[in-house]
Amino acid sequence: MEGLNEMTTTEKIRQWAIDRGLNTAEPSKQMIKLMEEVGELASGLARDQKNQVIDAIGDIYVVLTILAEQLELDIEFCIDEAYDVIKDRKGKMVNGIFIKEE
Repeated sequence: MEGLNEMTTTEKIRQWAIDRGLNTAEPSKQMIKLMEEVGELASGLARDQKNQVIDAIGDIYVVLTILAEQLELDIEFCIDEAYDVIKDRKGKMVNGIFIKEE
């Protein structure tokens, strides 16, 4: 496919999903897939299996990109919105968890 190398990875994921009709599939099914991938991430972390963690994080991004497409949202817009919410957030680390200020 000519021009594929000029696309971002996110654009390639979108095109892959469109080519397979996933962009119009039922979002609730994609949500189930997301939970499956989150479980794989948790398993990889619990077992200190870096390759599984890498694979799961990548799979989660793919699934979220497709879910956003199904909901007629843009994953980059969603990420930008989330960053705008947290960019000026202040807080502190407590036992390895970031606790935001009220």
